[in-house]
Amino acid sequence: MKMNSKKLTAFAAIIFFFLSSFSIILINVKRDKPKTANKKPNILLIMADDMGYSDIGCYGSEIKTPNLDRLAQKGIRFKEFYNGARCCPTRASLITGLYPHQTGIGHMSNDPEDSTAFNYGTPAYQGYLNKKCVTIAEVLKSSGYETLMSGKWHLGYHGKEKWPLQRGFDKYYGILAGATNYFNPSGARGLTLMDEVAEPTGQNYYTTDAFTDYAIQFIKENRQQNTKPFFMYLSYTSPHWPLNAFKTDIDKYRGKYKMGWNKLRTERFAQMKKMGIIDQNVKLSLQDGADWDKLSDEQKDEMDYRMAIYAAQIDRMDQNIGRVLSELEKSGQLDNTLIMFLSDNGACAEGGNLGMGLKENLGTKKGYALSYGQSWANASNTPFRKFKHWVNEGGISTPLIVSWPKSIAKSLNGKFANQYGFLPDIMATLIDVAGAKYPTTYQGNNIMALEGKSLVPAILGKEQTIHQEPIFWEHEGNSAVRLGNFKLVKEFKNVNTDRWELYDLAKDRSEVNNLATLIPKKVKELSQAYGKWAKMVGVLPYDEVLKFRKNKQKKE
Repeated sequence: MKMNSKKLTAFAAIIFFFLSSFSIILINVKRDKPKTANKKPNILLIMADDMGYSDIGCYGSEIKTPNLDRLAQKGIRFKEFYNGARCCPTRASLITGLYPHQTGIGHMSNDPEDSTAFNYGTPAYQGYLNKKCVTIAEVLKSSGYETLMSGKWHLGYHGKEKWPLQRGFDKYYGILAGATNYFNPSGARGLTLMDEVAEPTGQNYYTTDAFTDYAIQFIKENRQQNTKPFFMYLSYTSPHWPLNAFKTDIDKYRGKYKMGWNKLRTERFAQMKKMGIIDQNVKLSLQDGADWDKLSDEQKDEMDYRMAIYAAQIDRMDQNIGRVLSELEKSGQLDNTLIMFLSDNGACAEGGNLGMGLKENLGTKKGYALSYGQSWANASNTPFRKFKHWVNEGGISTPLIVSWPKSIAKSLNGKFANQYGFLPDIMATLIDVAGAKYPTTYQGNNIMALEGKSLVPAILGKEQTIHQEPIFWEHEGNSAVRLGNFKLVKEFKNVNTDRWELYDLAKDRSEVNNLATLIPKKVKELSQAYGKWAKMVGVLPYDEVLKFRKNKQKKE
């Protein structure tokens, strides 16, 4: 069949139209792919406060944490990740990628009530962040991020130059101090919005809820007002004392802890092994608390109540994390948001075996120094030794959950990273994923070299060692160094001595089999490395710190 010239021209025009349209589609696809692939991820860094290693469901707990469990099942978990043993040294290290002494917070940050409480007259101990370090917010801001924070700061109080907005954050809501009443934060331990004093609002005000409200508000405003990716640091005070929670949350757990702490440790220990959180060769450390069976029925009821409130605080935090995840999911941002969750130190033993604070305040909106005590903290840190303040595994081990649906292969979902890391690695990781650059100078100040290493290879499933070099801890004279599977650790007792203990963490993560006398060469090697590090970062012998504090009190 022959076509006349008119029909042939029309047919050719149709073919040309379709080919042109298809070419345009291909061109657009090619243009979009790099744009999508190169889009910087949002970053959500969530920190819990004084929460033990085994206190959430996906690390072996009976406490209901479905939202954190969901993140773990759609991401990866680290079995061995380390914090800094105490609230503000941890925050200093986390936010700067340095050791806390390098930032000026070698011990603690100064109290709201005392501007020089932890200033010992040396650069490593001034009690607030110095200008020789940069914060994650300062670095990511220079790489095009909007930087947001909600929650606990605890890195400097006296003078606005020490506050979040002056250290790189675009927006801030929370408490500058280390702790406050959840229902009525007030006075020197009250609330701050941006750079101004704020008041709690509503009859049912609760800090965990309010921190989340502002986190969600800031994230929404970021989406509505600009095209920048966001970095959100959501720093909860939960479950740090005081024991404050809503009755509806407490009732979920009331009566469930009358089994006592020994049985709870045993049950968690079995669950952790079943889940693969700890290896089968790990032993349960010796129980470190009161004898439950010797408590009166009244005491048992009170201790059940204290633990139920503590559990309720974690439960409520998880509910609020779920609210943030829902917002990200609803807005289509969840897939390209890197989410990291960890705790600032091990569980808190402050208050003695049975806790501190009036039992009459339990379940009310009253109380400040109101805790659950060492016996329950020992269960929270299952299966490890010691607590917050100490640098044994119970003091420095944290859950670390990492979720990033767009980049973590589905085959890795629910798996574990077997490499170990520590706080300065967070800064290095976020710089890596953001394509940012860590500066050598900032605002006219020379900046110390970054101590951390990127966790990205581990997050993406590569079995390669993160740290070939030793990593270190010191807090209140409690000292440790880890290199490979070996960890050297000592507890401060009255004076600084060489009471080093040596453990092979590949076989003995609970630190029950001291190898110091069997492998003296390893003790010498690691203790010498520790000595060089301590000198480099400016560690003061803790007996000298105690003398300084005692003399300061006499003068006052």
